[in-house]
Amino acid sequence: MFCDHVNFGMSRRDFFGKFAMGVGGFALMNLLQRNATATPAAASSLLHGVLDKPHFAPKAKRVIYLFMAGGPAQHDLFDYKPLLNTMNGQDLPESVRGGQRLTGMSAHQASYPLAGSAFKFAQHGQCRAWVSELLPHTARMVDDLCFIRSMHTEHINHDPAITFFQTGHSLPGRPSMGSWLSYGLGSANENLPAFVVLISKDRIDQPLYSRLWGNGFLSSVHQGVQFRSGGDPVLYLRNPDGVSAPSRRKFLDRLAELNAHQAESLGDPEITSRVSQYEMAYRMQTSVPDVMDLSRESAGTYELYGEEAKQPGTFAANCLLARRLAERDVRFIQLYHPGWDQHGRLPKMLRRQCADVDRGCWALITDLKQRGLLNDTLVVWGGEFGRTNYSQGKLTADDYGRDHHPRCFTVWMAGAGVKPGLVYGSTDDFGYNVVDKPVDVHDLQATILHQLGINHEALTYRHQGRYYRLTDVSGHVVKDILT
Repeated sequence: MFCDHVNFGMSRRDFFGKFAMGVGGFALMNLLQRNATATPAAASSLLHGVLDKPHFAPKAKRVIYLFMAGGPAQHDLFDYKPLLNTMNGQDLPESVRGGQRLTGMSAHQASYPLAGSAFKFAQHGQCRAWVSELLPHTARMVDDLCFIRSMHTEHINHDPAITFFQTGHSLPGRPSMGSWLSYGLGSANENLPAFVVLISKDRIDQPLYSRLWGNGFLSSVHQGVQFRSGGDPVLYLRNPDGVSAPSRRKFLDRLAELNAHQAESLGDPEITSRVSQYEMAYRMQTSVPDVMDLSRESAGTYELYGEEAKQPGTFAANCLLARRLAERDVRFIQLYHPGWDQHGRLPKMLRRQCADVDRGCWALITDLKQRGLLNDTLVVWGGEFGRTNYSQGKLTADDYGRDHHPRCFTVWMAGAGVKPGLVYGSTDDFGYNVVDKPVDVHDLQATILHQLGINHEALTYRHQGRYYRLTDVSGHVVKDILT
């Protein structure tokens, strides 16, 4: 609403606001005219973030984050613990647990029977990394990966744990990692968002709230944009029936003029963000159908990713889209694959999950490598926490489940200056506690930002009287895993 009838007094802002169109109005109109008529080179100058340039030379231009929501069972995938098989069914020693808290789902069990993995493990590659039989394609690329076996977190339940990984804080309301990157570095492609989200279909074991890719207290121009698998990839992007592209252009121009008047009157920077989003949506009407059109991919590409890549919304198809977005210099590409919460029936359900993602992960790394994109693309794989070494509920000869376990779990990284073929950190023989080179969530976030040329302590935003950052008040770059 307009507020011309309100007597603000003659503050500094009001003085400039009442002088002709106001400094803000001139700036906004200039922005709109340049968006509509400027050359690509001139328009690209509008896409910078708050940093004129990275703090130091970056190794990564972009991030592809493969988030396995639910907590993958590290003892059945990467952190091989033969002692669990030897002691299968025996109670977890209290000396190992050390009184650490458990979730309400298993805290009142009469016993905590150790559960050895139902799956075979073998060492692979020159790095001799242990990988489960569930991940044969991942096993083929271990020399391209850096496994961090010593991850740990503070949070034991899904929502705060996922929120912590995505935003650096367990409570909702903070900007997500992709939003921080958009705020800091801006976009490298004026026709696509800096931050894109893809979610695997048919995996709704836990909800994934849109606030996980939200902008928090940053400008809404930095929020993640979800690309969907069916119908319209981005909701409300197409022109309604009867509205032509020239009509849409005229409508946006007139709307921009109205918004310029409102910005002059209110001095609200979110109005400028809104106009920027309208303009981005207009440009995306052409760019999004192009990036989502997989029909021009070669037969060789589908041989790499598999037939599932032809089915929109599958993890394999989203990995292929991630490569296409990386080619177009999208800054942060977030893939969510839910369904990793195996409290029971783990041998069956984990097999399904791994079948979903194993080939897609390998194909993505291989594809990026073949195209020369892995050198400046940082790929991250992992969930919000790990799983217990004991069985939740009844342990049988062919079935068990695992509860949430924040004390230790595994993630892997690849590309963009991360040491390939490295296994970093370790857990005890029971796979319950980290015993060497611990890495917490803020450490991982600091390291990701570092590879993008950002000092995580220097990328801040003042909100409600204090300065905030992704890593809050902690975090160290894990330099031992970097080249």
